[in-house]
Amino acid sequence: MAKFRKIGILTSGGDAPGMNAAIRAVARKALDEGVEVVGILGGYSGLIKDNVIPFTPRTVSNIISRGGTVLYSDRCPEFKSEEGMQKAIDTCRRHQIDAIVALGGDGTFRGATDLTNRGIPTIGIPCTIDNDITATDYTIGFDSAMNTTMHMIDCLRDTCESHKRCNVVEVMGRDCGQIALFTALASGAVAAVIPEVPFDEKEFLTRMNTLVSAGKRSFLVIVSEGVLTENGQKYGEVLAKKIDAETGVETKFARLAHVVRGGSPTLRDRFTATEMGVRAVELLMQGKSNIVICEIDGKITELDINYALIADRMYKNKLKPGDLDAFSAQEIADMKALAAQRAEEMSTVYKMVAETSK
Repeated sequence: MAKFRKIGILTSGGDAPGMNAAIRAVARKALDEGVEVVGILGGYSGLIKDNVIPFTPRTVSNIISRGGTVLYSDRCPEFKSEEGMQKAIDTCRRHQIDAIVALGGDGTFRGATDLTNRGIPTIGIPCTIDNDITATDYTIGFDSAMNTTMHMIDCLRDTCESHKRCNVVEVMGRDCGQIALFTALASGAVAAVIPEVPFDEKEFLTRMNTLVSAGKRSFLVIVSEGVLTENGQKYGEVLAKKIDAETGVETKFARLAHVVRGGSPTLRDRFTATEMGVRAVELLMQGKSNIVICEIDGKITELDINYALIADRMYKNKLKPGDLDAFSAQEIADMKALAAQRAEEMSTVYKMVAETSK
């Protein structure tokens, strides 16, 4: 007999292409196992406000190719309070929801941990275009966002070449530079500017002047939105003006912004979302919770959600006093090794951008 008789699905934080594919997979797999499924509209806000709808197999028909999230999303400061969490728990009790599958990023997983610690078992599925969950190699939405970004950069390249220009392109990613870094390499940009690696502006401008003298007509520079000047300005706009002034190359600034969140998900994201959604239900049926589904070395697996959260804080240098107290020396060593691995992966790609930008 299944431990869980009814599960709820919610999406929280920024939307990501592939979320709907994951919703579909969780719902279809759970219903196939004889488990009731409800959708929670508007993330944790919907849980607080009791915005709950029943799911059937037909509820999720034809959503696998759609961007965004059919369950909608919201950022919910109220859920961070004990009163807000208790309202959410009351909704679960009222509807006899035995467990929650939460789709989103690190903020979503913090909320999932709070629910689990208060008696509502929860499993997290990483859905964020930034690919910024340290514990997993891949997050749903990353491939789609990169492909959308790359397509738009390619369009800019055409006009840059025609008019002998430079385009400085700011892309999403918050404090994570992976979208900027990977699309810079894939689009043949002359530089990537990301939060994780110091940018040598003087060296870059010297190199760009050398390329201009050698006859290069067009230039692309990809900047992560999380890179700021010392006084808090968006660095991409500042850099564009400096390039124009110091190289003589007419330079335009482009901010792609939220357009890269939307659109139909790629095969990669639909496939991974389905794998992760099915695995989440399988684990719930085994009585497991408080875990996050991960892709590691090409395989779908799972990790303790608390471990995933603290490993993420370690990599991002956001550890708080006491964060490591609950972990063994070996677990801490593993987190440090993971952080070093992620840093090395970024450094390797960053070097390739420089090496191929002649």
